[in-house]
Amino acid sequence: MTDARLPIGEPLLEVEDIDVFYGRIHTLYGVSFEVRENEIVALLGVNGAGKSTLLKAISGINRAASGRIRFAGERIDNLSSHEIVRRGVVQVPGGRGGFPGLTVGENLRLAAAVSRADKGRGAAEDLARVYELFPWLADRRTQASGTLSGGQQQQLLLARAFLAKPRLMMIDELSLGLAPIVVEQLLEIVAGLNRGGLTIVIVEQNVDLALSFADRAYFLEKGEVRFSGAAHELRERTDLLRSVFLAGASGASL
Repeated sequence: MTDARLPIGEPLLEVEDIDVFYGRIHTLYGVSFEVRENEIVALLGVNGAGKSTLLKAISGINRAASGRIRFAGERIDNLSSHEIVRRGVVQVPGGRGGFPGLTVGENLRLAAAVSRADKGRGAAEDLARVYELFPWLADRRTQASGTLSGGQQQQLLLARAFLAKPRLMMIDELSLGLAPIVVEQLLEIVAGLNRGGLTIVIVEQNVDLALSFADRAYFLEKGEVRFSGAAHELRERTDLLRSVFLAGASGASL
């Protein structure tokens, strides 16, 4: 992995005018969203704005009622979640994850085996690469994952997702419940994955960090896109960001 970033390429993910419902509740209204290859895109908004719903629609967890979702030029909105993962789209949940009763090594070996179409053949090479990217995992491979700190569990989730060999990694609430210094460390890991050629979508409650880290940003409010453009341009939209900072001050997350 080099320090220089790869050039931003053609559109990799294209979400066109989708509507999403939870039962009878309309949650996304004609949302369009684009991510280019090698790009980092921040998805921002107050709690309940529809950010996680959008990620779940892309992942196939919640189906869009209308509109189209394309990945690498092919429609994926009619595919199951596991088929979408096989095409290279992986979602990383926020907070504590993994199988707490299994060790770090068992969590990773399971993820490596599941991600291989040939029933685990070649998984050793994949694990070696993960231990290179996350060296502390090798030292804790016999430790129960449920005893890790919140930041360590989030790194374990990133490592498990990396084993799926994604082209696009969507990270939901990376900083949930974590100290700012831990979040900065995690973002540097994510930036390193991006420098290695991984395209990133990140939902992040620390607005300052997100906008300094991302190439572009989208701002959702009440299920609609209120802003899309360069991250530095969103910094100037105090009318939008004020609501996020007020929510953060009252204990809500993005």
